[in-house]
Amino acid sequence: MNSFSHCRLRFLLLIFVWNSLLFLPGFSSWAAFASTYSLNLQELMEEALQHNPDIQAARRRWESSQAIVPQVQTLPDPQMLLGYQRMPMMEPLEGPVYGFSQKFPFPGKLGIKGEVAARHADRIEQMYYATRLNVISRLKQHYWDLHFIHKGIEIVEKNKRLLMQFEKTANARYSVGKTAQQDVFRAQVELSRVLDRLAVLEQKKESLHAEINRILNRPPIGPLGTPENIHLTPIHQDLPELAKRAEAFSPLLLASAKSVAQGEESVSLARKEYFPDFNLSALGTRNERINENGYQIMFGIQIPLFYQTKQREGVNQAVADLARAREDLTATRQELLFQVKDAFERAQRATRLVKIVGEAIIPQATLALQSAQAGYSVDKVDFLTLLNNLLTLQENELELHGEMVEHEKAVARLEELTGGPLADSQDSALPEEHGHVHPAHSPMHHESSRMERP
Repeated sequence: MNSFSHCRLRFLLLIFVWNSLLFLPGFSSWAAFASTYSLNLQELMEEALQHNPDIQAARRRWESSQAIVPQVQTLPDPQMLLGYQRMPMMEPLEGPVYGFSQKFPFPGKLGIKGEVAARHADRIEQMYYATRLNVISRLKQHYWDLHFIHKGIEIVEKNKRLLMQFEKTANARYSVGKTAQQDVFRAQVELSRVLDRLAVLEQKKESLHAEINRILNRPPIGPLGTPENIHLTPIHQDLPELAKRAEAFSPLLLASAKSVAQGEESVSLARKEYFPDFNLSALGTRNERINENGYQIMFGIQIPLFYQTKQREGVNQAVADLARAREDLTATRQELLFQVKDAFERAQRATRLVKIVGEAIIPQATLALQSAQAGYSVDKVDFLTLLNNLLTLQENELELHGEMVEHEKAVARLEELTGGPLADSQDSALPEEHGHVHPAHSPMHHESSRMERP
């Protein structure tokens, strides 16, 4: 048996197994349910907030950073001292030595260390909120991409049925000599292209299923339903207001501002290192020779003798880190404002195109197709014109749904950049746990105030 026969038998076996699975009650009902039930976006968002591993990891990092604050504000652990002394003197001294030693940082150092750790924890907190917003934004964008794929399959399937009708009509007309055979071939070629396009759409759908399941921390092959119908989310704010919201509420910008605050505290701590730390020791002694007890109290000072190469360079390092943090804040702000403008313009463009395509182009393309169908039936329009009108309408319908999806993806991006859902009032824009920040308390406002200080 040759290789072609082997491949043919293998192919027939796969078809047999697949058809057998389709007739199994459990499999067929599972497949039917997975393809028909409605996929609710709000429920997916709630599930992602509860189970997404990126969000959970970010929250654990925040909790970990909070636990650092009391540690650095606590005195170093005391030392227990044990020893034995023997001194040959006129009256020999011999016996055990025992006691404790405690290091005391210069007053103020522990407090500043706590402030540095607290500002670091604040930055990690904002990164946690940024992770939440990013995950929800990605989930929404993939959800709307999946909506477009489903609509695309629906539109292409509808056109496949029309093409099959066109092929039958062309075959009938060719059989009586009213049209050329090339019309039949054109219809068959377009049908093959439709099948090719459906295969690509199915692959993209499965990839989006896997990506959404990954965000939800589900198995990649888990079933997903059909996304709900799309409705354009209105944007009531203009660009300056959205930029103001972003400067006030963006967790990424707030995190950069917390880095600046941490840098300022680090500079204060580095300057404190010029001051000495202290050590206090209390020892008990016993002279076995004369059977008497004694004690010693010692006070030590840690002298910053090598301050030129240690403490001074530590201050230089902290000052450089602070300057870097301020530049990062400026860069983050500039990038944020650019992203806000870009997403806003994308949403505005999509709104205009949805109106033009939906209210003007598609009705005109539909009339053109209907006219071509009527003309082809009476030999006034050739098959190529009929086919082009069908394909033009298909592309216009895909463009309409594509622009609607692009609008919602731009809105999702704006919500991520501005700190929460777009609402009429700023106070209702953010989740409760994120807190509300007045624009006057925005990170850039505070940074500008610091820069103006003498």
